[in-house]
Amino acid sequence: MKGIVCEQVEQFKLLELEEPVFTEGEAIVRIKRVGICGTDLHAYKGNQPFFSYPRILGHELSGIIEQIGDNAEGFQAGDQISVIPYLHCGECVACRNGKTNCCTSIKVLGVHADGGMREKISVPVTHLLNTNGLTLEQAAVIEPFSIGAHAVRHSGLGKGDTALVIGAGPIGLGIMALAKHAGANVIAMDVNNERLAFCKQWAKVDHAVNALDNPTAQLEALTNGDYPIIVFDATGNTNSMSAAVQYVAHGGTLVYVGLVKGHISFDDSEFHKRELTIMGSRNATKEDCQHVLDVLRAGGIDVNSYVTHQVPFNEMIEHFDSWLDPANKVIKAMIEFP
Repeated sequence: MKGIVCEQVEQFKLLELEEPVFTEGEAIVRIKRVGICGTDLHAYKGNQPFFSYPRILGHELSGIIEQIGDNAEGFQAGDQISVIPYLHCGECVACRNGKTNCCTSIKVLGVHADGGMREKISVPVTHLLNTNGLTLEQAAVIEPFSIGAHAVRHSGLGKGDTALVIGAGPIGLGIMALAKHAGANVIAMDVNNERLAFCKQWAKVDHAVNALDNPTAQLEALTNGDYPIIVFDATGNTNSMSAAVQYVAHGGTLVYVGLVKGHISFDDSEFHKRELTIMGSRNATKEDCQHVLDVLRAGGIDVNSYVTHQVPFNEMIEHFDSWLDPANKVIKAMIEFP
């Protein structure tokens, strides 16, 4: 079978790979769609933490089960599925407390273990979701939206709360959509006015703020001086993450969803006077993925407008660099397998 391997920084190669061998408790899945996310872009450019080369990228996956044994979940060969790419140990302190998303020895497909940028992959049956009835594109974006779903749930956001989402990339957009679904009043912040317009049209956010145009004054005006009770930073930008403290209401919560390879610093006086809660949000659980699946089945997220670029598997290498260029206005790029 064919697969694309990221051999070194900025170096992909199309190779002939060994086919996966069927193992009891796992399923052989023929990959049909692979979404490209910031993790893939960072890995390609050499900026992804906890990453080593060579690696088969790809963790936003949908496909068709080709081979599977008896299983309690009721999966059968021919079922369309989405892959939950977070392989956890089930035994560590995080897993014992139901926080499988931050397992101490987690292996994320496409990051710590080879992912789905290949024709077939073997996946534990426990890490599949039945997506019969959805499009392959909808099934493939369950994973990135589940990151937003986890961030929203982890934050404790409630109906009627005012939330600020900083960063209108694929993950930030998912947070906005799912925060709106939870009944929150949502403010989007970014440096790109065109992307902010998309936030209003696609995610139906209540307000949009350009981070280059005195955002503190804008937020104060929009919230009658209260500021948002919950702030999500999905930028993966050190300066933004450091500045985010000043945008949170007194007694509020700041959630770092984006990840940087380095240190974050912030003004302790701002942190203390607000008695802030600062938390990280990492990956997602099966519960979060199931929530996204339910929202998709109910028509709550427009995937067609979210997926902006699609190319066949055998053309991916020649297109990948172009997806890094903001001028090409990529929101979600996706690889199609025949």
